Amino acid sequence: MLSLSDEDVRELLPHLQRFALWLTRDVMAAEDLVQNTLIKALDGPADREEVRNLRTWLFSILWHQFLDGERRRKRWQKLLMFFQGEDKTDITGENSVMADEMLALFAHLPAESRALLLLISVEEMSYRDAAEALNIPLGTVMSRLSRARKQLRQLTEEHASPVVLRRLK
Repeated sequence: MLSLSDEDVRELLPHLQRFALWLTRDVMAAEDLVQNTLIKALDGPADREEVRNLRTWLFSILWHQFLDGERRRKRWQKLLMFFQGEDKTDITGENSVMADEMLALFAHLPAESRALLLLISVEEMSYRDAAEALNIPLGTVMSRLSRARKQLRQLTEEHASPVVLRRLK
């Protein structure tokens, strides 16, 4: 049976916070997402023997909480636009400025791509654990990861800083 000890949660907390921050791109939203994840983890599942890996389980909960929040946010935006009569669809909440160019390009990737790259590259999860956390097949993880890396490479090439040449006399 899996136990949710304070020590285990404290060890995983920075990783969950980093993942949530990359998904939401907002500090307060990330904190709320992590808090909701931990609340949901404490509430269930009834049979904790189903849970083999605490880390994977918590990342999975966080990912699904994020997706649910995005769905609610989009429905709310549509409702607001309907009543306001506006055509704006690009309200993303991306107000934080990223200093590093690569991080800014990374933020342009779809959430699924960011999630995979973060879980595999930053959190050093195995493909199998990432597949379980995101509730997708292992083969899908590999193809989406390849696609995400290719997208990031293309963004990097497209937005490469031009070399400035000066003429010396």
